[in-house]
Parts: sequence; C-alpha cells; structure tokens
Amino acid sequence: MPNNPATIGPYQCGEGRPLLLIAGPCVLEEAVLPVIAETLLDLMTRFPVQVIFKGSFDKANRTSLSANRGPGLARGLQWLAEIKASYGLPVTTDIHESYQAEAVGEVCDLVQIPAFLARQTDLLLAAAKTGKAVHVKKGQFLAPWDMRHVVDKLEGGGCSNILLGERGTFFGYGRLVNDMRSLVEMRSLGVPVVFDATHSVQEPGGLGGATGGNREMIFPLARAAAAVGIDALFVETHPTPETSPSDGPNMLPLNRWDEFLEPVIAIRNAF
Repeated sequence: MPNNPATIGPYQCGEGRPLLLIAGPCVLEEAVLPVIAETLLDLMTRFPVQVIFKGSFDKANRTSLSANRGPGLARGLQWLAEIKASYGLPVTTDIHESYQAEAVGEVCDLVQIPAFLARQTDLLLAAAKTGKAVHVKKGQFLAPWDMRHVVDKLEGGGCSNILLGERGTFFGYGRLVNDMRSLVEMRSLGVPVVFDATHSVQEPGGLGGATGGNREMIFPLARAAAAVGIDALFVETHPTPETSPSDGPNMLPLNRWDEFLEPVIAIRNAF
C-alpha cells in the first residue's frame, strides 16, 4: 500500500503534516537560482511549510521548436546539487525519458513525471526504480479515478512514496479548468495530493507560438484547493516572470509569496 504520509528526503507529506511547497523556476536559469532559493528558504522561517526546490533541466514539450528548453541534464543536475548543498533544500526535477531517471535519482529527493507522460509505463517504472519518492501529475486528459493505475504501476515497481498532482483538465482549445473533486478522488487512493497552482492557469498555445496564462487566477484557485483538502502546493516562481524563458504568464512573482500563502495556510488549518 502507498504511504500516507509519504516520505520525501527529510520531510513527510500528507495527513497531519505541514503543507509541502514544491516551488522554483519553470526552467533552470543559473542567474536567478540563488535569489529564488533564498526566498523559499525564508518562507520556512515564517510559515509552517516544508519546501522542495524544483526546476526543469529540459522543457521537452515546448510549443515551438525555437523555444528555450533549458541547460540539459548534466548542467541542470549540477545546479540542483549546488542548491541542495548550499541551502539545505531537497530538490526535484521532471524526467521525460526512462534513461534520465537514474541520474536524477542520484541528486533529487523527488522524481517528477509530467502530466502528458502520466501513462508511460516504462517511465513510471524507471522512476520507481530510483528508490526516491515520485510525484505524478494527472494528465489533462485523464479522469482522476484512472490515476489508480499510475499508483498500481509505481507500487509494482517498488515505490510506496507517491504523490499525485492536479493541474487542470482540457476544456476545449487552449483552456484548462479545475475540477476540485479530482483532489478528493485522488486522495481516496491513499496518497497525498498536490495542487499545481501555476500550471492550472495555463492557456496552452495561447500566445500562438508559446503558452499563455493568467497568474491572477493562481490566488483564488489555491484557496479553493486548500478548502477541498491538499497536502502540497506546486508553484513556479520567478523574480521577474516577464523575463522567464518559459511559463512567465502563469508564474508567481517572488514578491507576492506572502499575499499568496497566508490565506492558503489559514484555510487549510481551518479544517
């Protein structure tokens, strides 16, 4: 059976545990990593949260061929290892190919599976084989109850520390909607649930050659998710989202964390 709470590095995420924040830039950028890490570290001194630093070494599903994809596997993992050593924060990144799992598992405390790849059996088994906790985002095309098959695959691969993430469901072209019942359904599978606040407000292909979004919707959606019941929040953040090479329109500016987090924690604590 899956563990709830799930163990992720030094943390436990789930029932009766502090809110877990999986937060960081969309794509890893060396210049902004220190200021983001320092901001997230400071949050733990002022709020009852646990923080995992996230960042992608490769954005393999960009809209355009010419879009920035990131620093690549070797350099990206080097930067994440430096963040872990310098700031003491557990780290995570997403994998797109089975061969990436072993190297990622040597550095990261949590292995993430992107939503588009949630059904990829070999990828799930490779992630499970690392021995690390695994976070799988529900595909935008999947029913929440079908995520039981994801849990079964990971368990079959030897992984019992499993998180399932909600990041919206396709609603026509270029739109996502959140069915908050999804969080309840996935939690009933015996695993902690993550609400991906920033990807939930994406507008896929909304800028023509890039993904758009509306960051102001992050705030009410995160509050709604907290009221339904969540164990973790996934938030992409940046000091100047307008300059981010990926997902700028739906990222949380670093200077708005207090405004974002205070009501979410108050709501979560009310239940």
